[in-house]
Amino acid sequence: MGYYIGCDLGGTNLRAAIVNSETGSVEHLTIIPTLAHEGHEAVLLRMADLFNGLIEKSGLPKNEIRGIGIGVPGMTDAKQGMTIFITNLPGHWVNVPVAPFITERTGIPAFLINDVRSITWGELKFGAGRGCDSMVCFAIGTGVGGGVVINNQLVLGNTGQAGELGHITVDPHGPRCNCGNYGCLEQYSSGPAIRAAAMKAVAHGGTTILGELVDFDLNKMTPEIVYDAATRGDQTAREIFENAGMYLGIAISDTIVTLEPQRIVIGGGIAKAGDLLMEPIRRTIRERVFLAPLDKIQIVPAELGNNAGVIGASMWAEHQVHF
Repeated sequence: MGYYIGCDLGGTNLRAAIVNSETGSVEHLTIIPTLAHEGHEAVLLRMADLFNGLIEKSGLPKNEIRGIGIGVPGMTDAKQGMTIFITNLPGHWVNVPVAPFITERTGIPAFLINDVRSITWGELKFGAGRGCDSMVCFAIGTGVGGGVVINNQLVLGNTGQAGELGHITVDPHGPRCNCGNYGCLEQYSSGPAIRAAAMKAVAHGGTTILGELVDFDLNKMTPEIVYDAATRGDQTAREIFENAGMYLGIAISDTIVTLEPQRIVIGGGIAKAGDLLMEPIRRTIRERVFLAPLDKIQIVPAELGNNAGVIGASMWAEHQVHF
């Protein structure tokens, strides 16, 4: 048994906790503002102070904390412990040696991992992926992230960027994505895509209660409002989730025929829509996949919720320490 620190570096908050590597239990979870506008150096100092404070609060000797894992929302050089590019985070995060800095400030080995690859690893170890050795994870929120596990190994690819499932092309004639490609899954199934579809429906004068639910102030529109309307039977809102699920089903179908994993895990805030999303996903897969036995592939919701990233990052540190 060992203890590891896991941290989620988010645009709004830093979430960190001490995780028991044997049970996956999360202890002394602490959430503080990232304050990214102050620049990466200030964020790293705050992060190091957070980790040292966690250790002090836990009462554990520092040498019992065997590693620190940090999940970051962007591209990393895991070998060097550097961020290459971070999305949606103000400041300069190009080629920033995050892990070496944290190791120097804490005296504990630190390791970087993409935030959704971290979620994937956490779900494999202590969540919806327990007991399988191949899985694919989709995290659907502000963007669409992903992760792939084959033979109990996280697939990182040639330079560490493998698993960007939100950027699978689901429509070659679709809108331009922030990544530079056209028709990415993220443009159809993410939270902002659902919000934009709802705003468009209201602006075009569709027969829907979506406008009433936000007092016709489109700035108040959220995926949660769309979900509320859908559960009340609003056909437009239901079609928005139907569309998002259909495109997710296309991307998942592609991963199934490429990898044939034992399990597809679907998480993130938008996954809380449940069957509104899952039914069109499953139907689309049945319509598109013929070269893999679907009865041997499970499609399941994620289990770890908001702690998935913290658990996954800590267990990535555990994996690297023993690698």
